[in-house]
Amino acid sequence: MLKNPIINMRNNKIEEYKKSLKLTNQQREIVIGLLLGDGHLETWNGGKTYRLKIEHAIKQKEYTEWLYSIFQEWVRTPPQEKKKLNPSGNTTKNIWFQTYSHSSLRFYAQQFYCKGIKRVPDRIDKWLKPLSMAVWFMDDGSYKSKDHRALIINTQGFIKDDIILLQKVMMSYNIETQIRKQVDGLQILITEPSASRFAEIVKPYLRKEFWYKLGKIGLTQLPKE
Repeated sequence: MLKNPIINMRNNKIEEYKKSLKLTNQQREIVIGLLLGDGHLETWNGGKTYRLKIEHAIKQKEYTEWLYSIFQEWVRTPPQEKKKLNPSGNTTKNIWFQTYSHSSLRFYAQQFYCKGIKRVPDRIDKWLKPLSMAVWFMDDGSYKSKDHRALIINTQGFIKDDIILLQKVMMSYNIETQIRKQVDGLQILITEPSASRFAEIVKPYLRKEFWYKLGKIGLTQLPKE
């Protein structure tokens, strides 16, 4: 079968364009936060290149569009909505986008994945910056309850050794945490005495639609509208 020269020309232009792409420091820090949270990397060529896929519930459309604005030059198609059937049989609506496959993302795949399973890198202490922490919290964080000032981060996808690594990094920011056992795995609990400190660190990067995740802390720690 003859190859379509128009398609080949288009693909060649895309490959040339991709060579010009380079992650900024801001994008690198956000990638770290996303990979600790809901983002994931995919490869279709045996690990030579990877693409970053971001998908959230439709209620987080503004957040998804903000992430798209950060990675826009890395993305061919803007965020799209899709219906998804959840385990309970109900249909929900999500919004998603993905980057180009690129060799620059291979480093993060090598650090965050072991035999296809997401892990916390040994060097996470070098990479978990305040922006990364804020993105991680926006993805997977919340307040414990309306009656507490403590905060939680859903880390059920990680094993205990990984969570201990994250605890050590957070302690380097003077944030005290505990491991909280849940039916589906382990959570990180940010203790009440440290919740204000955590909010102080992430608040310059936390988007307004996620202020509610800080619960009582959000009422006092974040700037008023």
